[in-house]
Amino acid sequence: MAVATRSVTELCQIAKRASRTLATLDRGAKDAALHAIADALEARTPEILEANARDMEAGRENGLSPALMDRLRLDEARVAAIAGQVRDVAALPGPVGEVLDGGRLANGLAIRRIRTPLGVVGVVYEARPNVTIDATALCLKSGNAIVLRGSSSAAHSNAVLAAIAQEASGLPEGSVTLLTGGREELAELATQNGLVDLIIPRGGDGLKKALEGVATVPVIYAAAGNCHVYVDATADLDAARRIIVNAKTQRPGVCNAAETLLVHVDAAKDFLPGALDELRNAGVELRVDARTKTLAGDGFADATDEDWDTEYLALILSVKIVDSVAEAIEHVNEHGSGHSEAIVTRDVAAARAFQTGVDAACVYVNASTRFTDGGEFGMGAEIGNSTQKLHARGPIGLRELCTVKYLVEGDGHTR
Repeated sequence: MAVATRSVTELCQIAKRASRTLATLDRGAKDAALHAIADALEARTPEILEANARDMEAGRENGLSPALMDRLRLDEARVAAIAGQVRDVAALPGPVGEVLDGGRLANGLAIRRIRTPLGVVGVVYEARPNVTIDATALCLKSGNAIVLRGSSSAAHSNAVLAAIAQEASGLPEGSVTLLTGGREELAELATQNGLVDLIIPRGGDGLKKALEGVATVPVIYAAAGNCHVYVDATADLDAARRIIVNAKTQRPGVCNAAETLLVHVDAAKDFLPGALDELRNAGVELRVDARTKTLAGDGFADATDEDWDTEYLALILSVKIVDSVAEAIEHVNEHGSGHSEAIVTRDVAAARAFQTGVDAACVYVNASTRFTDGGEFGMGAEIGNSTQKLHARGPIGLRELCTVKYLVEGDGHTR
């Protein structure tokens, strides 16, 4: 594995050379590399867990939040799951060379538009060591070299995982590179024009702002998730309770967890008392608007304007009563981050209005927001979830790590 004993520019130059080889590999070679990585992860699990234990101890000493500690933690089951996802990625059809469209022009030229690797992808991420392997597997499968820049909180875990990936893959030096220096490396990586083709940051608003100020390389932001569940007037209330409890409590420290519950006024009386009790019993702190407090009684904190815009990443939920699906859509579009939004309803017209009116990467009808995930979507894994509107939106998987190339064939044609 290439590590940052050399300058960032030197490492990116090595990655660029590796990317040219990776772009020419056939599917068999790339899949064999991924299976070798998965086997090595399982064989070296004790080494991985020892490194992770050091990061966990440092996290406790540094007072990391429960959500960040959960993201950081590895155990045998999680390592096995990471290895399984690598094999899942290997089993997927390779995107490189896929013909998107084409035909023969009136002048006789044959033209095809195909997928081709981006080249060198930089991935900047916080806390989660599993991203080291998920991102690597997706980049290698799509014919890209990867430059990883994780957070100091997972330094030991990331170092072991990246080393295993490069060593086990048998691919050229620079196929997997881990930067291990200080914060100044972020700015250096973000300005490697001509060497790095894309940067994907996976983290909070602080990371996004740090890159926005310096990046000259193209960036796709895997941004924060201020997600909503809206319970419509015609909702199946039992299903609605299951969905909001799952969306909030199943893993609260992730970007697809719900942060706000919206309830139609016509469903509020029958739905909110029981739902709020169930959420409170699950350890959720509730912050409610005035109408919810009037209906559900005292004992709830007042929601502030700031709450509607907050991604808590914790067992905290804001609650608001609305008068219509239109008001729910307006609230989501004003306060949401464009990640994942859900409506619970039996009204087809309301469902369609929500689907077409909400501006988000993923919009659910009668399902939890927790399904927004590359693995759940059949993509094997993901690097993150894009809330932008360029070529990648939603889970960033194999196809999103490709660009296109036009192949044009003639027979002595001149213009």
